[in-house]
Amino acid sequence: MALVTNRLMCIKNSRAYLKASLYPLSNGVPPEQAHTRRYRRPGVPPENIPPWKRINLNFAKGVEGVKKHFGLLKKEMLDRFEGPEGRPLKEHILEQTRVIWEFRGPESLAHWVASSDREIGGKSEAYMKMGRNNLTVLLYGNLCTEVPRDGETRYSGYCSLRSKQLLGAFDRKKHHDWSSFNSLYLRIRGDGRPWMINIAAETYFSHQKDDMYNYFLFTRGGPYWQDVKIPFSKFFLSSRGRIQDSQHPLWLDKINTIGFTLGDKADGPFQLEIDFIGVCNDRAHTEEFAYEKYKRNPEV
Repeated sequence: MALVTNRLMCIKNSRAYLKASLYPLSNGVPPEQAHTRRYRRPGVPPENIPPWKRINLNFAKGVEGVKKHFGLLKKEMLDRFEGPEGRPLKEHILEQTRVIWEFRGPESLAHWVASSDREIGGKSEAYMKMGRNNLTVLLYGNLCTEVPRDGETRYSGYCSLRSKQLLGAFDRKKHHDWSSFNSLYLRIRGDGRPWMINIAAETYFSHQKDDMYNYFLFTRGGPYWQDVKIPFSKFFLSSRGRIQDSQHPLWLDKINTIGFTLGDKADGPFQLEIDFIGVCNDRAHTEEFAYEKYKRNPEV
């Protein structure tokens, strides 16, 4: 009996070693299955929940969803006869400023998500609520740079506010078209901390899913509002927090999300109040791109 048990253990160990040697970068998981796994924080055991138990089979909710998506589909079809994004073509051509997000009620918070390093085991806190008279949004909380003791995480201490992906009928991904504008325009009131503005655009390849365009937002602090205008040519390309050597301009016709990130390594409370976020066409700004673009095959 002991001999049979030892042989079974040897066979099991040899199979595990063979799988780990074939797929070393995915911890023994084949590549076609590695990308389907969800992110799991280090030190947390995996959830052994079958996929069919995550499905919510609610008939009433399903009927409401069908009505909602067919209503969105009807609106999209009618908007095509009006013009781009449901507005007349003359208005679309002549407009110089457009407000994309404005916070004029609690329902406007449904388009935004506040997050912090608690998702990876950190201790920072970030909250979102309406400001005075329900005319602004206030992002506040506490930043903590203490690294979680999981043996793998080396850096911590960030809080962020990000807009949700724009979706059409039947959850089709839609994009913001800002190709008629050249500057980001927003009205804010901060506490003197530096923030990072992040803009995510649609990509063609899967390895570009972490690409992001960033620029700095410096707040003055105090009781006075601050009007900020940042040209899109100043945004630089980064991936997973690292600035890329190969830079190219932002594709303004396929904007997905915009966000604000705080990570200045200064522990303590913070707050950022936003009135509106828009885009404008500054005729005095003629710069196409502020950074050097490299060519793989330069012309002689």
